This record gives sequence, C-alpha cells and structure tokens, in this order.
Amino acid sequence: MVTTTPSSPPHKKRSESNPILNFFTKIPWTWVITFTYLAFLLILPIAAMLTKAVSQPFESFWKTATSPLALSSYEITFVTAFAAAAINGVFGTLIAWVLVRYNFFGKRFLEAVVDLPFALPTAVAGLTLATVYSEKGWIGSLFAPSGFKIAFTRLGVWIAMMFISLPFIVRTVQPVLSELEKEIEEAAWSLGASKLQTFIQVILPPLTPSILTGVALGFSRAVGEYGSTVIIASNTPFKDLITPVLIFQRLEQYDYVGATVIGVVMLGISFVSLLAINLLQAWSKRYG
Repeated sequence: MVTTTPSSPPHKKRSESNPILNFFTKIPWTWVITFTYLAFLLILPIAAMLTKAVSQPFESFWKTATSPLALSSYEITFVTAFAAAAINGVFGTLIAWVLVRYNFFGKRFLEAVVDLPFALPTAVAGLTLATVYSEKGWIGSLFAPSGFKIAFTRLGVWIAMMFISLPFIVRTVQPVLSELEKEIEEAAWSLGASKLQTFIQVILPPLTPSILTGVALGFSRAVGEYGSTVIIASNTPFKDLITPVLIFQRLEQYDYVGATVIGVVMLGISFVSLLAINLLQAWSKRYG
C-alpha cells in the first residue's frame, strides 16, 4: 500500500526558501512597532533635513554654515546652554537633596514649583521672566540704577535656559538619592569622616551618573529652547541671538535652504555634545 505525505503549504515553502522573509517573520511585533514609530517620528524627518542640506553645493553649504552670524549664534547658544546646565547641575542636586532628606511645611508646594517649567508654556515663561527681570521689574529694578541690565541681554537668555532646564536635573537626581542608604553615611561618620568628606567620597560617586544624565537632558532642552528666550532676549545679532531664533528668521525670509543648513549644523553639534556627555557618564559608572 502506497502512502503519501502531505505537502507543505506554498507560503511555508516560500518562507523557508527565502532567508530574508524568514528573518522578518521572526522579529517580535514589539520591535516592529518600535522601529516603525521611530522611523516616522525621528529617522525620516532627520533624513529629509539632511538630504535637503547636502543637496546644496559644498561651497554654498560651507558659506552658510560658517557665516559670521551663524558662528556667533552657535557660540551664544551652546556656551550659554552649557553654562545653564552646569549651574543647574549644582543647584538642582542641592534642591533634590532638600526634597529627599528633609520634611518641612510647604514641601509639596515646592515640589509643584520645581515641576512648573514642565507644564508652563514657554512663551508664558519668557513673558514672566522678561517682566520680572526688566528694568522696571521686581528684580531688574534692583540693578537698573547701576546700569546693569538682565532682560534683553545674553544674561536674560541664560536665566531663561536655567528656568526651563532645572526640573530635568532635580527629577533625575531625586530618585537615585532617595534610594541611597543612610546607614552608609552613618558608618562613614563613625569612622571619623566629616560631613563634607562623606558627601564627596560616599554620596557623590553613585550620584554622579544621574547628575550627568540630568545635565545632558537640561543641556539638550536649553539648546532647543525658543519660546522663552525669544521674548527675554533682544535678538540682536552678535549679542544675544541664538541659533533657533536665527533659523526662524531665515524661514521668515523664505530662506529654507539656509535654515536647513544651520539646523543640520546645530543637530551635529548637539549630537557630538550629548555623545561626549554620555561617554563621560558611562566612564563614571565604570570607574566612579
């Protein structure tokens, strides 16, 4: 008696004979959704911007990217953003320390105040800061008699960047600090270490990666800030004109290519800066 074995379905044979199709059928659906979402949200827009920028002749690209006005805006943007993130790295850690280690009246109110830049529209933040730090404002009026201006200067841009980047440092450091065991500090004290030595040698090393992460997040947020800085700054070239405002000015002039070129340069500098901070963070985790 002759028996026959059932043949495999045609689609199964095709998948087995095609290694590429077989590979894609084994990819988890969570990966497919993730990469599809990232492709439409991040990869494709960035690729389109890069394509439009590199479509220009190199001489034209280089002339636009290295014009004196563009170079000045790069320096103002990145140096001021780094200074704001660095200062917030210190004071943001101090604020996180107070929120974690102390219980006091008004603590929940202070928690809400720290999160305020997350919820407050940036234009409202810029208007508020410009009002407070102007020559007739509550704080600006204190310095006006001496001729020291805060609003509508580069100093005002720095304050606006500190305002919008502060919560990133506090909320990054706070959960790590709350998980540190206080018994380790008490052991250091019992061995004769002072409070300063305990903080530097016992508490700071495990906090350093989170502080660097918060600084990186705050830096990236400050670099791309537009709404608050455009109001508190005078937007004067070579004085306090930042790159996001310069890009918007190019768009208003229908110079789409110039805006794209400057945007690509800003993207590259931001990527290199964040990569350096992430490498420093990885080093601190390994040797800290």
